[in-house]
Amino acid sequence: MKNIVIATGNVGKVKEFKEMFAGLGGISVTSLADHVSPIPDIAETGGTFYENAKIKADWVYQYMRQTRGADGGGVWSLADDSGLEVDALGGAPGVLSARYSGEGADSVKNNEKLLTALRDIPESKRTARFKCVLVLKTGIDTYLSTEGVCEGRIINETIGSNGFGYDPLFVPDGFDRTMAQLSSDEKNNISHRGAALRNLYVMMKGID
Repeated sequence: MKNIVIATGNVGKVKEFKEMFAGLGGISVTSLADHVSPIPDIAETGGTFYENAKIKADWVYQYMRQTRGADGGGVWSLADDSGLEVDALGGAPGVLSARYSGEGADSVKNNEKLLTALRDIPESKRTARFKCVLVLKTGIDTYLSTEGVCEGRIINETIGSNGFGYDPLFVPDGFDRTMAQLSSDEKNNISHRGAALRNLYVMMKGID
C-alpha cells in the first residue's frame, strides 16, 4: 500500500484525486488538509506548471519529514499545477489560472474576466485546453512527473454545477456539454488530470 499526501486544500481537486485513485488500487490517499490546519499558502513562484507543482511537492514532503521523522513516515507527496490555456489569448491565463482576476480571485471572478477578454472573439476561434502537470516526490531527490491535456473550446456563458474553476465555460472536444455538466466518471475519463494520473500510475508500477 502506497501512502500519498496530495499537496492541495482544493476540495474539488481532492475529490477528483480520491475518485481516480480508488479505481487504480493499492494506494491510500490523504490531502494536506488532513495533516495541517490552517492549510498554508504555498507560494507558487514558478514560471511553468512543472515548477509550481515541484515547489508544492517539495513543501509537503519536507513537512511530513519534519512531523513524522526522517523518511516522512514513508509518505510520498503528490502535487499538481494545472490551468487553462486559451489560444486567442496567447495561452492565458496559463499558470495564472487560479489568480487570473487578481487579488481576491475566485472562480466567479476568473470566469467573468475570461468572458470579458473573449467578448469579441467568435466561439469558433475560442479553442483552448486544460493542462495538468503532476509531480510525485518519492524521496529526497527523486521525482516522477507526467502531463495530461484535454482539448476543447470556451463558450460564452457558464453552464453546469458539477465542476469547479473554469469547468462551466469549457466544452471538451467530442462533447456538447461543459465539464461542469459531466458526471464524475465522464470527467475523470477525459480530463487533463485524469490523463496525467493514469500516466503517473504506469510509471509508479514496480516502485517500492
